[in-house]
Amino acid sequence: MAWAEQGVPEGSWLRAGRQTGGRGRMGRSWESPSGNLYGSTVVRLRDGDPPPHTLALVAANAVHALVAPLAEGQARIKWPNDVLVDGAKIAGILLERVGDTVVVGIGVNVKDHPRDLDRPVTSLAVQGAGEAEAGALLERLAALFAHWLAIWRAQGLEPVRTHWLLNAHPAGASMRVNQPDGQVLEGRFETLDRDGMLILRLANGDMHAIHAGDILLI
Repeated sequence: MAWAEQGVPEGSWLRAGRQTGGRGRMGRSWESPSGNLYGSTVVRLRDGDPPPHTLALVAANAVHALVAPLAEGQARIKWPNDVLVDGAKIAGILLERVGDTVVVGIGVNVKDHPRDLDRPVTSLAVQGAGEAEAGALLERLAALFAHWLAIWRAQGLEPVRTHWLLNAHPAGASMRVNQPDGQVLEGRFETLDRDGMLILRLANGDMHAIHAGDILLI
């Protein structure tokens, strides 16, 4: 965040070999042992850009494209900020805004993964890509992110959203949503709306737009 405020240009990346204060969404800690990928980049917002929160879709498309060819299992995007392989989390994304700059933080489990969480977690090493190295992966990730950022900026959100849907949990997937206000909703994934919000079909058939929350696939 301090680096962004110092005026570093868009397209720059910062990689940590290890983090002692890594964190995820909603202030959660993020285990950060050596060997995994911890990278951040900055996007300088411009007039005419799509909504800043939709950069999460840009990042998810880039991370999915990085992970999918390396993992033995099937890589899927989970709204709003995770990439899973066969249902186990392998990567997370965090967006934070400073003025007209968005800091995009990405963590990928390369060599190691937590083993004491309440949900499945995996790594590229477990997925048959034990030779993968964080430094080389970041170079590839930077190129993929730049590709999707250019599409987002030049063509708008729709092609980014369309690609996201092709690689995400399928329509009809059962899910539980823990919302920031404590409310819990269950239903089936319908789609993303034109602003990147998740549309949940409730048991009575009503459609409910989810603006923020934790998703558990059932």
